[in-house]
Amino acid sequence: MMTSLFANMRNKAAIVLCAIFALLALNTHSFAQTPVDQSRYHQKDILTAGSEFFGSISTGLAKVVERAVQQYGEPNGYILGQEGSAAFFAGAAYGEGTLYTRNAGNHQIFWQGPSLGFDVGGDGARVMMLVYDLPSVDAIYRRYVGAKGSAYFVGGFGMQVLSNNDIFVVPVRAGVGARLGVNMGYLKFTRKPTWNPF
Repeated sequence: MMTSLFANMRNKAAIVLCAIFALLALNTHSFAQTPVDQSRYHQKDILTAGSEFFGSISTGLAKVVERAVQQYGEPNGYILGQEGSAAFFAGAAYGEGTLYTRNAGNHQIFWQGPSLGFDVGGDGARVMMLVYDLPSVDAIYRRYVGAKGSAYFVGGFGMQVLSNNDIFVVPVRAGVGARLGVNMGYLKFTRKPTWNPF
């Protein structure tokens, strides 16, 4: 009689333990899913910031940002600023703006860079730069290489891709001026302005 009572209790305890482990497994599975990274900017956030900065939201801006997000995902930072550049085969660009991040605040930033190629003219532009996989604010202060000839252009907005190792910077420009050609160059980001593009 006692043996069957202990066996019965043991079976019930085993069922309760199995149920507890099953619930824990379900909860672990739901918590193991990849959480949403709150440090990233969604496409809607970028379009809102871009429309306020450029003065209006347009089909061109929306398509260029959509393409950038499709190719590189959601950025974890962006820069809003202004840039001037000129070239007669060799050229230079200078700009200044603000780097926006969710987790590390906003920072004033400057950039300069040389270019070389079949490129003649000058332009001034408002620039939004999408920044991908930036591990820290200090990591932005490097040289980022790109080819302007490979830019994507829609409705007055142009997109270019610059990279340094695993960090990508995607400038989206809307500007005025006369510029014709293809060039290679880089942008160097700095904490203070300088006339030296190198």
